[in-house]
Amino acid sequence: MTEPILRIDNLVKHFPLTQGIVFKKQVGAVKAIDGVSFEIFPGETLGLVGESGCGKSTVAKVLLGLEKPTAGQVFYKGRDIASMSRSEVRKWRRQVQIIFQDPYSSLNPRMTVGDIVAEPWEIHPDVVPPKDRRRKAEELLQRVGLNPEYLNRYPHQFSGGQRQRIGIARALALEPEIIVCDEPVSALDVSVQAQVINLVEDLQAELGLAYIFIAHDLSVVRHISDRVAVMYLGKIVETGTEADVYERPSHPYTQALLSAVPHHDPAMRGKRPRILLTGDVPSPTDPPSGCRFRTRCPKFANELTDDQRQKCIDEEPPLVERDGGHPSACHWAEVLQVV
Repeated sequence: MTEPILRIDNLVKHFPLTQGIVFKKQVGAVKAIDGVSFEIFPGETLGLVGESGCGKSTVAKVLLGLEKPTAGQVFYKGRDIASMSRSEVRKWRRQVQIIFQDPYSSLNPRMTVGDIVAEPWEIHPDVVPPKDRRRKAEELLQRVGLNPEYLNRYPHQFSGGQRQRIGIARALALEPEIIVCDEPVSALDVSVQAQVINLVEDLQAELGLAYIFIAHDLSVVRHISDRVAVMYLGKIVETGTEADVYERPSHPYTQALLSAVPHHDPAMRGKRPRILLTGDVPSPTDPPSGCRFRTRCPKFANELTDDQRQKCIDEEPPLVERDGGHPSACHWAEVLQVV
């Protein structure tokens, strides 16, 4: 079996909360990520979905080295990143790049497109020699569907979809093996979204890239992902293949998310039962004991006995294979066949 190119083992990231200006005292912590584990194989796409604030983007920041983990390990091709030397970490950072969510604020308005695409080579000058950079930048623009003659233009001269293509070209500049796509189409029109998604898929097939695709749009994630991980309040609550999660969800949170997705067949719309979640997402500074989803779980509120509810309160459900044959973090997981 192919070894994973990237493996995340029990990743934790807490942000301390402090009081005082001069003599700061820690009074708590925001538990943005609280024990996340997954792996990614070469050439595949892992979709990471969940509500805003569940920790998706924090996972991306830790992988990119923008945040240091509080605990846990990140393995690249079986090697713990924490044990790498400075030169090895520098090479590792070349292998993981990002496509940002907002194509308007992620490009420097004072830089030309050519300078934006070539900027990574200033930091890693050994990738492309200076004499070849203009030619290579032209090739990258052509690869993402833009005219190479656009090198001397500025970001304000492009549409949102074109700007995102420039961002993709920049992400490809260092020839990475893994690209984190942090909601790359959420700021674009629907018609442009499809074009960008098709481009991303074509590049993956051509270059063998592995993607971590972060999004809250479940339809987009289903279209592009090989495997899907659903996050809630800093933890993964269900994971499996695209068919497992979308057609046979077993966690109540996943079932509620999917019930809100419009059916692709207009004749079936309105016939799928809608699962409504009550209450607000608990604070990540003080998550509920046991199952973190229990305060909003319709199964907990309406279907369980008192003894079953007590187990949800006392015991945190592990992410293990359950009724549906794929991992789910629910004591009472039950597969729902989605029509």
